[in-house]
Amino acid sequence: MLSTDNVKQMIEKHIPDADVQIRDLTGTSDHFAVRVVSSTFEGKSLIEQHKMIYAAVGEHMTREIHALQIETSIPKGDNE
Repeated sequence: MLSTDNVKQMIEKHIPDADVQIRDLTGTSDHFAVRVVSSTFEGKSLIEQHKMIYAAVGEHMTREIHALQIETSIPKGDNE
């Protein structure tokens, strides 16, 4: 079973400059919502950004994580 801290650490390890906010949507530690802000997303499509998040959680997806709601963005000022 993964905690929100576990998932946050996985994303931060994969995307070092990420500002990660995470919620356990059901209290069962298998349905999460993540909001990730990173300059790494600059110039990438939404699909590419989400693939980066899925790559970060890797083998845990569909095993320990049954649902992952993802919101990504770049830091304000980086896209202006």
